[in-house]
Amino acid sequence: MRKIGAGLAVVLAAAGLGLAVPGPASAASYCGITWGSLAKADPDMSSGNVTAVRTGQQACFDRLVIDVSGKVAGYSVQYVPVVIQDPTGFPIPVLGGADLQVMVTAPSYDQQGHSTYLPAAKAELSNVSGYQTFRQVVYAGSFEGTTSVGLGVRARLPFRVFVLDGPDGGSRLVVDVAHHW
Repeated sequence: MRKIGAGLAVVLAAAGLGLAVPGPASAASYCGITWGSLAKADPDMSSGNVTAVRTGQQACFDRLVIDVSGKVAGYSVQYVPVVIQDPTGFPIPVLGGADLQVMVTAPSYDQQGHSTYLPAAKAELSNVSGYQTFRQVVYAGSFEGTTSVGLGVRARLPFRVFVLDGPDGGSRLVVDVAHHW
């Protein structure tokens, strides 16, 4: 009986000292981000025209915003081997370790063919020097109701895509790319 009691005391002592086998470890996500890096898309057509492209920095991610004069309904955002110019199909070199092709189903011209968004420098839509994730933002064209922007990022990192309403009846396509996994 003493041997059983002594054995039980050793097992309980080992468990109390944390010598028991630990459970599975769980990795904490960066800033609570649970996004992935797979393509995100909505095939609907938007009811407006692209009017601006801008960027911003947040604590955990860099942000690309495409302003549209009406409701953004359709988009496609995905990592690609190379950003392609629309409609020529020519490759556009973009700085960074990974390229995101951001397409919004809204033209950057009106029904008469007049530009609603005409960037001064197609190779640098926004100055992203000093950003943690973004390396370059380029205009890749607007053709048949779709406007395309190339986004060079540091590496293939998680991203999310969503639409915000306003202002003045317009909306915005937002692409956030995390600083880390």
